[in-house]
Amino acid sequence: MAEAKVACRTPNPGKPGMTNIPKWKFDCIRAAILDTLAEGDTAWSDLTEAVRARLSEDELARMGKLRWFVVTVKLELEVRGEIARIPGRSPQMLTRAT
Repeated sequence: MAEAKVACRTPNPGKPGMTNIPKWKFDCIRAAILDTLAEGDTAWSDLTEAVRARLSEDELARMGKLRWFVVTVKLELEVRGEIARIPGRSPQMLTRAT
């Protein structure tokens, strides 16, 4: 039986295409990102380590390139309107969308 996948998109205009990732990876990283942002706005540069701290050793061992998956899931969450970039902030800051 085929592994369930989630299609992840990008909010950036002019960058077409989708990336399909395993649903379990999407769900783990989505939960960790939302949990991180529930504690307050977070710099993009800190997000991967915040996600890493929220995953189990087993999840991390099975994940592969964590930063790549964090980027992919972050972009999909932006498309879905679950998180947002804070305008005018540098470095890029993320917040839970209202």
